[in-house]
Amino acid sequence: MKELVEYIARAIVDNPDEVRITEEPTDDGVVLKLEVAQEDKGKVIGKQGQTAKAIRTLLRIAAVQRNVRASLEIV
Repeated sequence: MKELVEYIARAIVDNPDEVRITEEPTDDGVVLKLEVAQEDKGKVIGKQGQTAKAIRTLLRIAAVQRNVRASLEIV
């Protein structure tokens, strides 16, 4: 799942080398924290958060296939 989010984020941003993803396990799943360059945050979030929502939807689908819970935070 980490690789999926990283692949999507690197495709969207202008500075793909600045993309960092960390995984933090929780009681009921995992939290992925996405860090990008300051000037790329708008691209990852998108208009009215639609891009971020789409990434979260894809992450949720991948998590269901693995029978875990996952969420995404954009730091």
